[in-house]
Amino acid sequence: MSVASAGKVAEASAKTTAARGRLGIPAVLVPVLSVCALVLLWQVVSATFFPPVLFPTPVMVGKALVGEIVSGRLLKDSVVSLRRIFAGFVLGCTIGAGLGLLMGAVRLARRSLDPFIQFGRFVPSISLLSPALIWFGIGEGSKLFLITYTTTFIVLLNTLAAVLSVPRNKIRAAQSLGATRWQLFRLVMLPASLHGIFTGMRVGMGLSFTTVVAAEMIAADTGLGYLIINSRLWFQTDVVFVGIITLGTLGYLTDRIFQALIHRLAGRYAPTH
Repeated sequence: MSVASAGKVAEASAKTTAARGRLGIPAVLVPVLSVCALVLLWQVVSATFFPPVLFPTPVMVGKALVGEIVSGRLLKDSVVSLRRIFAGFVLGCTIGAGLGLLMGAVRLARRSLDPFIQFGRFVPSISLLSPALIWFGIGEGSKLFLITYTTTFIVLLNTLAAVLSVPRNKIRAAQSLGATRWQLFRLVMLPASLHGIFTGMRVGMGLSFTTVVAAEMIAADTGLGYLIINSRLWFQTDVVFVGIITLGTLGYLTDRIFQALIHRLAGRYAPTH
């Protein structure tokens, strides 16, 4: 066997060992086993130490999940919440990334807008719920405003930090080659900032889920937040858990899809692994 062949065999063996993990368990099964262990622990604890009305068992939650799916209510509430999240997320990312790039590239804009940004980022969106209801009513406008507000600041700050962290040597090299300000921004600063921008978007997406639930708990008649609060009022704790699990699952799947899109469309500039 040649040295090259031996090296390939050793590399393949190392990859196989890493994939199976130190305990000999395939890496793909580790999350599944951890979830199963948690469900088993949940079953034992809830069935032993708590009455069902306070802490339902996984079996009860599973039955409630099937009932909500069959009735169509869970699908309807999920679609409504996702639509609100997506609209506010896209608008907030557009505003946040745009302002972040502007502040990072233009010093005057950064100095002018910095006091407002530093003030606004410390004001939680939930504290603006009452003004939002007064300004936009209990319809979609108030929820869109709150989600956009939450997403804007986290995306803006990450974008600004990414632009300001672009190595100066790259900028000087482009300037020495005669790059104009627009070329410098488009070909150097923007590509180098994409990783930070997408990181801010991922964090903003999680905050969007949190914000829409808080808004739906107070000013909505549909959505997963409404499902949770309405079920609590009727002591349907199993349905409350259905809403919570659905939120977590949708958030996890949305984040995975977003990562895949980033890797597919901008993996060269913004690696996700």
